Amino acid sequence: MKSTWNRREFLQRTSAATLAALAAGSPMANVLTGCKPGANSTADTVILLWMAGGMAHTETFDPKLYTPYKTGMEGNRVLSTFKSIPTVLDGIHFSDGLQSIGKVMDKGTLIRSYTAADMGHILHSRHQYHWHTCYEPPQTVAAPHLGSWIAKELGPKNPVIPAFIDIGQRFTLGEGEELKAFHTAGFLGNEFGPFFIPDPSQGLDSVRPPVGMDAKRFERRNQLYNELISNSPVGEFGSDYQRESLKRSMEQAYALLNSPESKAFDLSTEPKESYNIYNTGKFGLGCLLARRLTEQGARFISVTTEYEPFKGWDTHENGNTRLVEMKKQIDGPIAQLIKDLDKQGLLDRTMVVLASEFSRDIMVEGSPDLKVQEQVAQPDVLSDMKFYGMHRHFTDAGSMLMFGGGIKKGFVYGKTADERPCKTIENPIKIDAVHQTIYHALGIAEDTQYEVEKRPFYTTPDGKGKAVMELLT
Repeated sequence: MKSTWNRREFLQRTSAATLAALAAGSPMANVLTGCKPGANSTADTVILLWMAGGMAHTETFDPKLYTPYKTGMEGNRVLSTFKSIPTVLDGIHFSDGLQSIGKVMDKGTLIRSYTAADMGHILHSRHQYHWHTCYEPPQTVAAPHLGSWIAKELGPKNPVIPAFIDIGQRFTLGEGEELKAFHTAGFLGNEFGPFFIPDPSQGLDSVRPPVGMDAKRFERRNQLYNELISNSPVGEFGSDYQRESLKRSMEQAYALLNSPESKAFDLSTEPKESYNIYNTGKFGLGCLLARRLTEQGARFISVTTEYEPFKGWDTHENGNTRLVEMKKQIDGPIAQLIKDLDKQGLLDRTMVVLASEFSRDIMVEGSPDLKVQEQVAQPDVLSDMKFYGMHRHFTDAGSMLMFGGGIKKGFVYGKTADERPCKTIENPIKIDAVHQTIYHALGIAEDTQYEVEKRPFYTTPDGKGKAVMELLT
């Protein structure tokens, strides 16, 4: 299998897959075995907190020996650039700056053994595609996002609230087209795709007409839009199923516009004390919006720190100083989200997942047993503070957090080595197991499949993914 796909080839193949999905007929549900969707479930809603860009496990939820910066020090000596701090769990420490999340870990599970796929030359968008769809790109079929599978199988909890909501990611940035490739329902149809809110502080703008447009004009524009569908690529090349799916997605958006639930998108109505806790930036306000939408019956919500090359968690330099700021963005809002959901009695049926596409290391690119092409100029001896931190992409370990929805409380799963390379040494967990654990909690059968291009397409490749039952109560 080719393992050196570049960005251009990735886009060409995913674009071809999208056109193929449009031309295909309605995906046919095969005869399923196992439980009926939703039956015997422990969760109704999923909130994905996406740490886009590669969150270093040794700098966050799996700290190693702290090594303070000193000009002229050997890079290989640096295991963690932050001191470790105790959490509410005996013997379990986090990296400094994550005190608030550490105080709510009695309500969830810490996974320290997520291992990303080896796909040759590392591209963030390819690994993010893999995480969100469970399929390695490129694919000949447009693979649906995790949230789209859930929206399709379970439908909306509240008919006027979109079943799949994506908060915080723009597509006008670097790798924007590549990111679009997995922010889609693929062959399942547009009605199961994400409802986008790029900026949560302007969430209300997503559910009301533009400034200066009255209701009648908006109604005329909606009618015109339905006419334009017939002349669009979907209308010209798509199947009847895809055309009807696109129309239904617009009807759902129009229903939301005229509903009382649309007020949930207006963060100005949140009490000031609560708002201030969440207001650490776009991500923090995204957590607040996710909580408000969960209260109104959302099914799947993704909140991202947003992937933008060389920013955020994408620490190709200044890793230590960058993470000081990233922790300020996420620590208070995530902890408050968990506490609010718990206080309102929603956490028991709401699964919250924090994850990233892979981890980082100061010396190793890829994994210790399968190193890949170096992408970062990292000296063996550190002569400048900008080299102090984790800059290379590391796929052989990673941390995840899971709360609610049937996940064990106060539990730790997996282990990594305390010395470099700080790789997974106990209970590795890969993406197909992550997805199936989520599906299992929701009551979605592990052999769920649809017939596309006369062959079965499963929620996980070949339907081989298995839930990690040790994570569930």
